[in-house]
Amino acid sequence: MTIQKIHIIGGGMAGSEAAWQAAEAGAQVILHEMRPVRETDAHQTDGLAELVCSNSFRSDDDEHNAVGLLHWEMRQAGSLIMAMGDRHKLPAGGALAVDRDAFSADVTATLQAHPNITIEREEVAGLPPAKWAPQAIVATGPLTSPALADDIRETTGDDGLAFFDAIAPIIHRDTIDFDQAWFQSRYDKAGPGGTGADYINCPMDRDQYETFIAALIDGDKADFKQWEENTPYFDGCLPIEVMAERGPETLRHGPMKPMGLTNRHKPDEKPYAVVQLRQDNALGTLYNMVGFQTKLKHGEQVRIFRAIPGLEKAEFARLGGLHRNTFINSPKLLDASLQLKSRPGLRFAGQITGVEGYVESAAMGLMAGRMAAAELAGHILPPPPPTTAHGSLISHISGGHLSDDSGDMTSKARSFQPMNVNFGLFPEVEVPRDENGKRPRGKAKKPARQLAYTGRAKADFADWLSTHDERAAAE
Repeated sequence: MTIQKIHIIGGGMAGSEAAWQAAEAGAQVILHEMRPVRETDAHQTDGLAELVCSNSFRSDDDEHNAVGLLHWEMRQAGSLIMAMGDRHKLPAGGALAVDRDAFSADVTATLQAHPNITIEREEVAGLPPAKWAPQAIVATGPLTSPALADDIRETTGDDGLAFFDAIAPIIHRDTIDFDQAWFQSRYDKAGPGGTGADYINCPMDRDQYETFIAALIDGDKADFKQWEENTPYFDGCLPIEVMAERGPETLRHGPMKPMGLTNRHKPDEKPYAVVQLRQDNALGTLYNMVGFQTKLKHGEQVRIFRAIPGLEKAEFARLGGLHRNTFINSPKLLDASLQLKSRPGLRFAGQITGVEGYVESAAMGLMAGRMAAAELAGHILPPPPPTTAHGSLISHISGGHLSDDSGDMTSKARSFQPMNVNFGLFPEVEVPRDENGKRPRGKAKKPARQLAYTGRAKADFADWLSTHDERAAAE
């Protein structure tokens, strides 16, 4: 008797998590990863779950932040990505940042050691035929190989969409001038394992800031290839110079905002703007420039970024870059079980579905892996309710919010764009009244509403897990 296996294409965040979840559910998994047989424009290693852009999983606050809530749900579901993130976390205030190399190496070793997982290093040039892969997951991410992308377009009959994503530079810590720079987290906030001084801060006065903005706008940018010219940017990861072009004060109210920071060298002078750097490895020898994704040419990056106070002699372990991300028109093509509507059993997961962010990608891998394993075992696993972080993302990418009463897609489906998890994707929640029967107002209203969202989500996700997690029931 031939044992059916789940084929997973892509060993990034989503594919790695999908493989782990399916294997832990008892399914036999073949994980296909094309690196190092075929490289990409953004990856630098052949490790699974390599972090390409940033090393941050963003906020770890599970009470007031949607991505922190997603962290919580994934941990409850036995996420490999979150377990490895927690194991290799670095100081980052209220955020969860990880040592990218140690993280990837540990994910790779863990998956290689799993008895239910076989890793095949090869390029998959087309979608696997249903006859030998009745359960398959495409988790090739935003850098899907051209041959596979062509087959996806042919199979779906849809041209799909694409956007640009950019990478921030990484600097050697010992080349930063600490006579000008200082350590401090915004508002001295200390996250798990942090000290309240987890970021390196480089201050600018008004003249320095305005000169810097002009240099960003005038700097020589990387040229687009002909097929890239009409590709839009994703607003959550804009190049620093594109933000500068949107207005001279944009960066001061974005990644360079000075609020919550006091210059330790000049405590009586308020910086006009601040460049922050976040630890990138466990040794603390590398720091990445927060929010400094860029399409500037490499020579221009060195020239312009060395004009930042404290970075005059900076040495770069990696310069920034730009790559084209591809995702499918998921509301039109996928159902709520992440399956292609035209081919049951073929699921998509990760950024190729139109979620944005490391954690969101892994979360969709978590769902796809569990759903595929359940179906292989002969039953259907419904998605978590839309009141949860996982459920809200599935609703976003499967178009539940874009259908009319007949179930047909509305014209809004054409505006589908990549999205990070956020409370705007959740059904409205009613904020509880206090003991006097009054609802919170003013500054108390927002945190109370956030707590209402996360409290409801935690209860609903725990109920979904207890009802549908066979592993938990067996234990």
